[in-house]
Amino acid sequence: MRRLLCVAPALLLLAGCDLAPSYHRPGLPAPTSLPSGGTYPGAAAAATQAPDIAWQDFFVDPALRQVIATGLANNRDLRVALANVEQARALYRVQRADLLPTISANGSVTYSRASSAQTFPGADRRTDTYSVNAGLSAFEIDLFGRVRNLTRAALEQYLSTEEGARATRISLIAEIASAYLTMAADQDQLRISRDTLESFRQTLELTQAQFRIGVASELDVRQAQTSYEQARYDIAALQTQIARDQNALNLLVGTTVSADQLPNSLDQRAFTLAELPAGISSEVLLQRPDVLQAEHQLKAQYANIGAARAAFFPQISLTALAGTISPSLSGLFDRGNGNWTVAPSATLPIFDFGRNAANLRYAKASRDAALASYEKAIQTAFREVADALAERGTIGEQIAARSNRVTAASTAYRLSDARYRAGVDPFLTTLDAQRTLYGAQQNLIQTRLDAASNLVELYRALGGGLRSSGQ
Repeated sequence: MRRLLCVAPALLLLAGCDLAPSYHRPGLPAPTSLPSGGTYPGAAAAATQAPDIAWQDFFVDPALRQVIATGLANNRDLRVALANVEQARALYRVQRADLLPTISANGSVTYSRASSAQTFPGADRRTDTYSVNAGLSAFEIDLFGRVRNLTRAALEQYLSTEEGARATRISLIAEIASAYLTMAADQDQLRISRDTLESFRQTLELTQAQFRIGVASELDVRQAQTSYEQARYDIAALQTQIARDQNALNLLVGTTVSADQLPNSLDQRAFTLAELPAGISSEVLLQRPDVLQAEHQLKAQYANIGAARAAFFPQISLTALAGTISPSLSGLFDRGNGNWTVAPSATLPIFDFGRNAANLRYAKASRDAALASYEKAIQTAFREVADALAERGTIGEQIAARSNRVTAASTAYRLSDARYRAGVDPFLTTLDAQRTLYGAQQNLIQTRLDAASNLVELYRALGGGLRSSGQ
C-alpha cells in the first residue's frame, strides 16, 4: 500500500499528458469585410444580423410559412440528417465509455469427480467449487491521452454531424421557398401566354379575313399563324412545367401540398422582408453551420494526431477481480473465503515495421486536408454572399428597365397595330411589335423571380433560417 501511494502521484501526473497539438482557429482566408460600393449595395453595421432573424419573420407570406413548416416536419433528407446526429451521438457515448472501467460480476460453480479405484477400490471422490467475483477487465490506464483523444475526436465528429443537420435545415428552407417562388412565376408566365394566345388568335383571324378578300398575302397569314402556334406551344410547355414545379415542391415538403397553399401568382406580392441586413464583417460567415461543421472536423483530426502519437508509448491496462470461493454454496460468503487478483500489464511496441509512423503521417495528412476543407468552406461562403450582394445591388435597376421595356413595347404594339389597320405599316411591323411585347412581359416576370429568389439566397448565404419565432 505504501508503494502504491508513492506511485499514485506519478500516475496522476502522466494521466494529464496530452500529445495532441494545440488547436488555434486558422486565420480568415477571405477579405475581412463583405464587398460594398459599385455594383454592390452600400453595407452598414446592422443591429440585427440575418442569422438572428427567425425564418417565420423573414418569410411574411402566410401560405409560404405554412408550407415551410410542413417541410421541416416531413422532409426525408432532414430526417436522415437528424438520424445521423443520433448515430454520431451514440458513437461518441460508446467511445466515452472507454474512459471509465467496465465493472462486471460473475458467478460459477464447478462439479468434478475423480475415480480412485486403484488405491481404494470402489471409492470415488467428488469436489464442488462455488465462486462469485466482481471486477474490471483490461481497463486501459490512459497515461498518454490515447483514449481521451479518441473520445475528443468522436465528440467533434458528433458536433460536426449536428452542424451538418443545421446546414441541411437552412438549405431546405431556402429550397422550399425557391421552389414556391418558381411555381408562382410560372403561373404568371402561363397567364401571359394565354392572354398572348388570344391576341395572336385575333390577329390570325383578321389576317385570314383580309387574305380572303385579297388585302393580305398568304405570307402574312403564315407569319401570324407561326406566332399563334408558338404561343400554343408555350402554354402546353408551361402547364407541364407547373406540374413539375408542384412535384418538386411536394418532394421537398415531404407530402402533398394542398391546393389552397399553392401559389397562383408572383405579381407584386411580398413573400419575404423587403430588405435584409448584411453587415460589413466577414466574421458572420464563421457562424454558418457548414463552416462550423468543417471546423469540428478539423478539431477531430487534431485529436486523432494525439491518439496516433500516444501509440508510440506503452499501453498499460489493468485487470482486477475480487470475490469469494467455497466448496459449499452455504459457506460461499463465510469469512475467510475471500480472494482477489490484480494483474497490471504493459505493451510497448518495439518493431512494428513502420505501422505507428504511417498512422501518424496519415493523421497529419488528414489534418491538412481538413484544414483545406475548412478554408474552402469559408471562401465558398464568402463567394455565395458576394454573389447575392452583387445581384442585390443591381436588381432594382433591372426591374425598372424591364418594366419600362414592357411599357414601351405595349405602346409600340398599340401604335403599330393602328397603323397596320389604317394601311400605313406592313403586317410584319405589327407582328414584330406583338412578339416583342410578349418577350418583354416574359422577361419582366423572370426578373421579378430573380429579385425574390435573391433575397432568399442572401438570407441562406448569411446563415439565416436556424432560429424560429419564440426562440
